[in-house]
Amino acid sequence: MAGTHATTSPRVHKHAHHHGAALASAAQATLEAKGEQWTALRSAVFGVLSRLERPASAYDITELLSREQERRVAANSVYRILDLFVATNLAQRIESANAYIANPHPGCMHDCIFLVCDRCGQAIHVDNDAAAGPVREAAQKVGFVPERPVIEVRGRCAACAAATLA
Repeated sequence: MAGTHATTSPRVHKHAHHHGAALASAAQATLEAKGEQWTALRSAVFGVLSRLERPASAYDITELLSREQERRVAANSVYRILDLFVATNLAQRIESANAYIANPHPGCMHDCIFLVCDRCGQAIHVDNDAAAGPVREAAQKVGFVPERPVIEVRGRCAACAAATLA
């Protein structure tokens, strides 16, 4: 992943945010383009992940998947799949919550900021290559090779902030 991000200015690019079947197709195409197989279990894990409205832990995903499949799915299998999804840009990990969300545009590599609501748990994904530029530069100045800067802002989403004021 190193070298695939802008370091000082935002990259100008357009991408569609996929939903439903289009998101699953984009994820499958992205994974296969990286030489990986789109197995039934990977498809099922991505299906669960992409339907969730909030970030979910690997155990949450495992539990939902086990219910859907009416059989016990091993958590370590789900963890391995989620690691693959993060490595191939199909999912993103909210570090502070140890949770995952589906990437709505898996074929597009860029840096982003996560705005995480401490009240409702929602994570808003904001595309912004420019914000990570100074972080990448600081790391490179000390000889560190940054691969995936993670920028998260904890607070309250607009709905929760408005509810607090009401």
